[in-house]
Amino acid sequence: MALLELYTEYNRVWIPDAGHVWRSAEILKDFHLGDNVLDLLLEDGTENHYPVDPAKPQLPPLRNPDILVGENDLTALSYLHEPAVLHNLKVRFVESKIIYTYCGIILVAVNPYKQLHIYGDAIIHAYSGQNMGDMDPHIFAVAEEAYKQMARNHKNQSIIVSGESGAGKTVSARYAMRYFAVVSKSGSQTRVEDKVLASNPITEAIGNAKTTRNDNSSRFGKYTEIGFDKRYRIIGANMRTYLLEKSRVVFQADNERNYHIFYQMCSCAHLPEFKNLKLLSAEEFAYTCMGGEITIEGVNDGKDMEETRRTFSLLGLMEDFQSDVFKVLAAVLHLGNLEIKNSGDGKSSVPPSDPHLAVFCELLGVSAECLARWLCHRRIVLVAETVVKPVPRERAVNARDALAKQIYAHLFDCIINKINTALQVPGKQHAFIGVLDIYGFETFDTNSFEQFCINYANEKLQQQFNLHVFKLEQEEYMKEDIPWTLIDFYDNQPVIDLIEAKMGILDLLDEECLFPQGTDRSWLQKLFKYLDANPLFEKPRLSNEAFVIQHFADKVEYQCRGFLEKNRDTLYEELVDILRVSEFPFVANFFQEEKQKPVTTKVVKVRPARPGVKPANKQQRASVGDKFCSSLSLLMETLNATTPHYVRCIKPNDEKLPFEYDSRRVVQQLRACGVLETIRISAQSYPSRWTYIEFYSRYSILMSHQEGDLSDKKQTCKNVLQRLIQDSNQYKFGRTKIFFRAGQVAYLEKLRLDRLRGACVTLQKHVRGWSKRRKFLRMREAAIILQQYIRGTKTIRKTVTAAALKQGWAALVIQRCWRGYRMRQIFNLVRVATVTIQSFTRGRIARKLYKKMVEEQKALILQKYARAWLARRRFQTMRRLVINVQLSFRVQQLRKKIEEQNKENRGLMERLSSLANSHSHTVDRLQGLEAQLEKSTNQKVSLEAREKKVKEDASQQITTQLQKEIDALKLEKQNLEKKFDASSKEAKESFDHMKTNLQEEKEHEARFRKIAENNIEIQRIDNEKEVETLKEGIKRLKEERVSLQRKIEEGDQVNAELQEQVIQLTKHVKIIPELRKDLNNLQNQRNNMDRKMREQSEHARAKMNDITRQLLGGVVEESGLLGLTPDDSEKNCEVEDLLAAFDGLQKATRILENHQREQKEGYETQVEGFKLKVDHLENENSKLQNLFQEKSNVNENIRQEVSRLSSENSIIPELKVQALELQRQKQDLEAHVEEQSRELTDKTEEITNVLQKKIQEESSQRRHFEEKSEELEELKRELEGRVEELGDENDHLKRQLQMESEAKSKLRQETSQLTADNMDFEEQLDQKDRLIKKLQKQMKSLETSQRAKQTSAPAIPKDFLGMLEYKREDESRLIQNIILDLKPKGVVVNMIPGLPAYILFMCVRHTDYLNDEVKLKTLMNGVIGAVKKVIMSHLKDFELLSFWLSNTYQLLNCLKQYSGEEEFLKQNTPRQNKHCLLNFDLSEHRQILSDLAIQIYHQFISIMEKTLSPAIVPGMLEHESLQGISSMKPTGFRKRSNSIYEDSETHTISSIVQQLSVFQSTMSQHGMEQRLIKQAVKQMFYQVGATTLNSIMLRKDMCSCRKGMQIRCNISYLEEWLKEKELQSSNAMDTLRPLSQAAWLLQVNKSTDEDAKEITGTCTELNPVQIVKILNSYTPIDDFEKRVTSSFVRKVQSLLQDRDGSTQLMLDSDYRFQVTFPFCPSAQALELLQVPSSLHLGFLSRI
Repeated sequence: MALLELYTEYNRVWIPDAGHVWRSAEILKDFHLGDNVLDLLLEDGTENHYPVDPAKPQLPPLRNPDILVGENDLTALSYLHEPAVLHNLKVRFVESKIIYTYCGIILVAVNPYKQLHIYGDAIIHAYSGQNMGDMDPHIFAVAEEAYKQMARNHKNQSIIVSGESGAGKTVSARYAMRYFAVVSKSGSQTRVEDKVLASNPITEAIGNAKTTRNDNSSRFGKYTEIGFDKRYRIIGANMRTYLLEKSRVVFQADNERNYHIFYQMCSCAHLPEFKNLKLLSAEEFAYTCMGGEITIEGVNDGKDMEETRRTFSLLGLMEDFQSDVFKVLAAVLHLGNLEIKNSGDGKSSVPPSDPHLAVFCELLGVSAECLARWLCHRRIVLVAETVVKPVPRERAVNARDALAKQIYAHLFDCIINKINTALQVPGKQHAFIGVLDIYGFETFDTNSFEQFCINYANEKLQQQFNLHVFKLEQEEYMKEDIPWTLIDFYDNQPVIDLIEAKMGILDLLDEECLFPQGTDRSWLQKLFKYLDANPLFEKPRLSNEAFVIQHFADKVEYQCRGFLEKNRDTLYEELVDILRVSEFPFVANFFQEEKQKPVTTKVVKVRPARPGVKPANKQQRASVGDKFCSSLSLLMETLNATTPHYVRCIKPNDEKLPFEYDSRRVVQQLRACGVLETIRISAQSYPSRWTYIEFYSRYSILMSHQEGDLSDKKQTCKNVLQRLIQDSNQYKFGRTKIFFRAGQVAYLEKLRLDRLRGACVTLQKHVRGWSKRRKFLRMREAAIILQQYIRGTKTIRKTVTAAALKQGWAALVIQRCWRGYRMRQIFNLVRVATVTIQSFTRGRIARKLYKKMVEEQKALILQKYARAWLARRRFQTMRRLVINVQLSFRVQQLRKKIEEQNKENRGLMERLSSLANSHSHTVDRLQGLEAQLEKSTNQKVSLEAREKKVKEDASQQITTQLQKEIDALKLEKQNLEKKFDASSKEAKESFDHMKTNLQEEKEHEARFRKIAENNIEIQRIDNEKEVETLKEGIKRLKEERVSLQRKIEEGDQVNAELQEQVIQLTKHVKIIPELRKDLNNLQNQRNNMDRKMREQSEHARAKMNDITRQLLGGVVEESGLLGLTPDDSEKNCEVEDLLAAFDGLQKATRILENHQREQKEGYETQVEGFKLKVDHLENENSKLQNLFQEKSNVNENIRQEVSRLSSENSIIPELKVQALELQRQKQDLEAHVEEQSRELTDKTEEITNVLQKKIQEESSQRRHFEEKSEELEELKRELEGRVEELGDENDHLKRQLQMESEAKSKLRQETSQLTADNMDFEEQLDQKDRLIKKLQKQMKSLETSQRAKQTSAPAIPKDFLGMLEYKREDESRLIQNIILDLKPKGVVVNMIPGLPAYILFMCVRHTDYLNDEVKLKTLMNGVIGAVKKVIMSHLKDFELLSFWLSNTYQLLNCLKQYSGEEEFLKQNTPRQNKHCLLNFDLSEHRQILSDLAIQIYHQFISIMEKTLSPAIVPGMLEHESLQGISSMKPTGFRKRSNSIYEDSETHTISSIVQQLSVFQSTMSQHGMEQRLIKQAVKQMFYQVGATTLNSIMLRKDMCSCRKGMQIRCNISYLEEWLKEKELQSSNAMDTLRPLSQAAWLLQVNKSTDEDAKEITGTCTELNPVQIVKILNSYTPIDDFEKRVTSSFVRKVQSLLQDRDGSTQLMLDSDYRFQVTFPFCPSAQALELLQVPSSLHLGFLSRI
C-alpha cells in the first residue's frame, strides 16, 4: 500500500511546533492527491489546516500506532522519522522511567539525574550470557555484547561513549568497565579488575571539573584498553588521554570550578601530612575561586580525597609518590597567588617578599630570585649579542599562567603513565576491549580552539560510524538475499578535508605559528583567502574575528582569538631551564629533553579511510594541533581494527531535574550524535523486518482457513502478504525474514485491529442474542408452569365428591393395618436372626480373645529366656573386646622394645663408623710420613750430584781448598746420613707402632661387629619367638572363644529341653483327677503297707545321712550336719521324706561347692600376687612369654572350673531321671506293695552308688587342685629365680618403670574381669539350680505321671551380627570398589538404595567391635577422602552427585541411629539397639560427614540450576502455552543482531516439568530421603520464580496482560506437578508467590483508586520498587488494552511509602535455603543384608 494512501480519517500525524518541536494531530478527513490542505484536529481540540503543495505534496510524518509506542528499539517503529524517535524516547523516559533505548546499533542513554536501582551485581549477572535483544536495553547489554563477540570472533572490541557535557558519558564508561570487572574475574592475587576500577576516581579527580552543564564534567578524552587473556579474564589495562583542557587550571568561567583535586586538597589542609604544603582554603587561592563556585551540592571533597588516596594506594602508588604529586599541585595553587606588579614603562616585577613565591620555590626546589626575574623578563638572542628585555605585566601574568598549565599538564601525563604501569600485569594479552569516553559535539556562545578540536574529533568518529552502519545494513541485505540498492547517506569527508587537508585550517594554523609576528587576525585573513570558495566554510556577517564551519550536526562559529597561542602552547625557555635544574627530581624530570624514539604500539596496523597529511617541517609536529591529529589518527586506526559498539548519552534538560524531558534540547543532541542519521539510513530501505514465525504468530488472524491449513508457514506468509498488500515493492521476502517499507507494519496493524474489532462485534452480537433468548425461554417456561397449576386446581375441584373422599379414607385405613402387620412379622424374623448372629459372633470373639491371651503368656516366657540369652551374648562380646585390647597393648609393648633394640644397634653402627674414620686418619698420617721420607732421599741424591759436579769442575790450583771443602761436605754428608738414618728408623718405628695399633683396632672392631651381629641375631630370634608365642596365644584364645560359644549353644539346647519338659508336664496335669480316684481306691492298701514303708524309709534315710557325713566330714562341723537331717522322728514313715532327703543331699552338694569356691578364690589370690611380681619384667621378651603363659594358665583354670561346673550340671538331669524313676516305683507300689518296696531299695542303692562316685570325683578334683597348686608354687619359685637372673642383665631398662606400671594396672583389670566372669558363670549355675528346684516342685505335685517322650529340640540357626570383617590391607580395595569405581547406574545399587552406606557402616561396626581405633580412623578418613575425590572429579555429573548425596546422608543417619545416644534410639527395634557402637564416639566424623553432605548438596543444586536455567525463561515467559493468545510484537535491530544464534531446541513449560521429573525420579531411585527431596524441589522452584521475575523486571516486552495469563497458567502446571509427585508439603509454591503476584498485577485493572488499594494490599511479596517497575513497564499488546497512567503510578507509590522491605529490583537468584539433614532411622536389618557378588567385595566376610 502506498504511503500516501495511509493519510485517512482517524490516523494521526506530526506537525512542527516552535515550543515542543513536534505536535500530534488527528486527520479529520481522507487526503486525496490534488488536495491543497490537510484538515487536522490538534490534541487541545483546535482545528488546523495544514497547507500542502498539490504538485509536490509534502505531507507531515505519520504517527505510529499506540501499540508500537514505547518500544525497546527505535527501528521497530513502523514510521521512522525524527518525531517518532523523539516521542518514543519521551514515553519511555517520562512515563516508564526507562533511560536506555536501542536505535539500531546505538544505545541511547538519557541521563535521569537520579540514582536508579539498575546497576547492582544481580543485574550484571542477569545480563551475563544473554543475547542483546532478549533483555531490556542497558549499558550492561552493550558490554555483554562486546565481551561475547570478543570471545566468539576472537576480535578486539571498542565501546564508544559520546555525548555532550553532563550527559553521563563518564558514568556510562565506568559502568561498562565495572561490568567487565565483575563477569571476567582475573582469578589472580593481583586483582587487576579492582585496579582498573580504581583508576576512575584518580582520573576524575585530576581531569574532571564542575561546569555550567555538569558537576563532574570530563575535561579530557580517554580511551581505556582492557586486556584479556586466552580465558578472557582481565590481565591488565592501558589508558590513553586526549586534549586535556589546560586552560581550566588558570581560568574558569562563572559558576564553574577548577579540577576536583585542588578542592580536595584544600579541604584536607588541616591534616598533618598536608601541613608542610601551607595550603589555604579554596576561597583564598586565585585559581580555585575564579568561577565563584567553591562547593558542589551533595559532594564532600574531604571524603573524595580519602577515596582518591585510597585508590592511589590500591594501584601501588605509595606515599612518596602521592606526597610528590600533592607538592606539585600545591605549588601550582601558590603560583596562581603570585602577585606581579606593574613598574611602569612596560615593565613588571615580583616582590621578593611575596610569601607565595617563597612557598612555590621551596616546594619545587628552585631559585626564587631567578624565577622572579624571568617571569618579568625575556631573553632575546640576536646575531651578535643576547638582549634581556623586560615585559609588561600582562605578558608576565601570561607567562605565569603558561608555567602553571605546563606543570599541571606534565603532572597529568605522569600520573596517567604511573596508572598504566600499575595496570600492567605479566602475561600475554590475547584480546582487548576499548572503552572510549570522549567529548561529544559542542557548540557554545563562545567557541575557541578546544571546541574546534572536539568537533574535529567528532567529525572523524561520525565518519567511522556512518561507514559502520552502512556496512551492517549491506551485510544484512546480502545475508537475506535482498537486492542491494545504493543508499544515499551523509558523508562528512569534505568537512574533514577542510580541517586536515593541505592548506586546510590546521595546516594554515601551523604555518602561521611559525612566524614570530603571526597573530590570530593574520591567520584568519589567510583562512578567508584560501577557504572562501569552500561551501562548508563561511565568514560571519557581523564579526571580523570569527569563522563558521558547517559540521555534520550544526553550524558552529569559532572565535579566532587565542588559537595561535593555544596551538603553540609556548613557555619561555628561561622558565623551563629554571625547572629543569630544580632540586626536586620529580619536577625536574618533567622538563628534561626527551630523545626521539620510534613509536611502537601493539595495535593492529590498518589502512585508514584517507591517508594522513604529512607535516611540513619539524617545528610543525610540536604544535598542539599536530599532536592532536596524530593521537586522533592513532585512535581511528585502533577503532577501525576493532568492532565498535556505540553509546550515545543524552542530556534531557539543562536544569538537571530528574526525569524532566526538554524536547528541544534532546532533538538537538539526537541530530548531533548520529541517531537520526541512523534512522534516516534505515528508513530509506526496508526498516521493519519480521521473521516468518513472528509474522505468522502476529498476523495469523488475517489468514483464511485455506491459508492457515498449509503446513509451510513461510509460503503461508507469502500468500497472505501478496493478498493484503498489492504493491510488491512495499515488501521483500528474505531467507529468514520479511522486509517492509516504512508504514507497512502500521497498515498491517490497522488491518489486524479492524479484524479484531469485527470479531468483537460478532461475539457481542451472538452473546447478546443468546442472553435475550435465554431470558425469553425462562419467562415462557415459568408462564407454562403457572398455567398448569391453575388448570389442575380447577379440574380437581370439579371431579372430587364426599363419597369419593370417604372411600379413599377407608382404603387408607385398611392399607395401614395390613402394612403394620406385615412389618411386625418381618421385624420379628429379623430380630431372631440378629440374636443368633450376635451369639455366634460373641462366642467367636471370646474364643479368639482366650487364644490370644494364651499366646501372649507363651510369648512372655519365650521373651524371658531370649533376654537371658542376649545378656549372656553381650557379656561374651565384652570379654572378647577386653582380650583384643590386651593383645593389642602387648603387641605395642613388643614393638617399642624392638624399636629400642634398633636404636642400640644404630648406636653400635655409629661407633663402628667413627672407628673407620679414625682408621682413615691414621692411614693419611702414614702417607704423609712416607712422602717426607721420599723428600729426604731426593735431597740426598741432589747433594751427591752437586758434590760430583764440584769435583769435576774443580781445578788443580785450588785442590787444597777444594779438598777442605770436600771434607767439610763429607762431614756434612755423614751428619746428614746419620740424621736421615735416625729419621728413617724413627719413622719406621712409628709406622710399625701405628700399624700394630691399627691392627689391634681392626681386630677390636671386628670383635665388636661380631658381638653386635650376635646380639642382633639373638634379638631377632627372641622377637620371632615372641611373635610365635603371641600367635599361639591368639590362636588359643580363638579356640577358647569357639569352645565357649559351643558351650553356650549347648546351654541353650538344655534350656530348650527344659522348656519342652515344662510343656509336657502341663499336659500331664489333666490326668490328676483320674489319679485321685485311683488313690482313693488304693488308700486302704496303703495303710496296710505303712509300717513296712516306714522301716524302709528309715533305712534309706540312715544311709543318706551316712553319705552326707562322708561328703562333708572334713568340711562342716557336727552341728551343721545335724541341721541337715530332719528332727521330727514321728514323720519318718512319710513318703515325702524321701524327697526331703534328696533336698538334704542337694544342700550338702552346695556346701561342697561353696568350699571349693573358697579354695578357688584362695588360688586366684595367690595367682594375683604372682602376676604382680611378674609385672616388673613385662617389657622383656621372657616377661611377655611369662605373661602369656600366666594368662593361659588362668584360662586353663577357668576352663577346668567351667568343665567341673558343667559336669556338676550334668548330674542334675540324672537326679531328675532318678526322681521320675522313684515316682514310677511309687505307682507300682500302689499295685504291688512288696515289689515296690524291693525296687525302692534297689533305687536307694543305686543313688548311693551314684553319690559315692560323685564323692570319688570330688576327691579326685580336690587332689587335682592340690597338685595344680604345687605346680604353681614350683613355677612361682622358678620365676622368682628367673627374676633374679634377669634383674642383673636388664638394669638399663629401669627407665620403663612408668610403662610397666601401666601394664600392671591393665593386668589387674584383666584379673578383676576374669574374676567377674567366674562370678557370672556361678550366677548362671545358680539360676539353673533354681530352675531345677522349680521343676522338682512341679514333680512333687504330680502323684501319677507318665514317662515323657524324649524329643530332640530343633537346631537353632546361627544369627549374623550385622558386621563385615575385612583385613587392613584390603581397606584400599574396599574404598576403590565401593566408592571410586562404583557406578550409580548398576542394577544392584538401585535395587537396594543406600547399599554402599550400609556396607561401609557394617565395616565401621566391625572395627568398633574390635576396638581398633587406628583402623577405624583410617577407614573413616579413607571413606571421606574417597567421596570428596569422586565429587571433585565429577562436579557436573548429576546422577553421581545425587547418588553420593543419598549415600552420605544414609551413612550419617546410620552413625546417628547406632551411636547409642538416647535421642536416636527411640524408634529403633530391640535388635537394632543391640547393634549400637560400643567403644568409640564418632560425633566428630558425623560433623565432617555433615559438612561433606552440605558441600555435595550445594554442588548438586548448582548442577540442577545450570541444567534448568536455559529452559526457565523460554518455558515460563517466551513460550505461549495458551493457544490463541499471542503476545508477539514487532522487534527491532537487536533481535536480528549478528550475535544471536537461534537455538535448535525450543523450551516449553513441558521441558521444565520433564526436567523436574527427571530430577525427582533420579533422587527417588537413589533412595534419597523424602524431606531432602522436598528441600531440593523448593530450591528449584525458587530458582524458577526468581529467574522468571528477574527477567520480567528487565524485559519490558514481557509486561503485558496476556503474558500474565500465560505465567499463571505455567504456575498451575507446576502446582499440578507437585500434587502428582505428592510434594505439596515442601512449601515450594510459597517461593512462587512473588511471580504469581507479578502475573496477577499484569492482569488486574490499573486505573482507579480502588485498583491502587487492591494492588498494595495483594502484592505483599513484591517490594515497592518492583511494583512500580512492573507498572511503568506495562506494555499493551493490542489497542484494546490501556497503558498505565503516570498519575496511577504515583498513587500506588504514595500508598507504598510506609511499606518496609528491600529496595532491590532483582531477587537474588543465587540465594540458597538453609539445608537441614533430618534424622531418619532406617528399618533395614543389617544382619539380613548380603553383599552382592557384582560389587567384587569377596574379601568381606559376614560375622
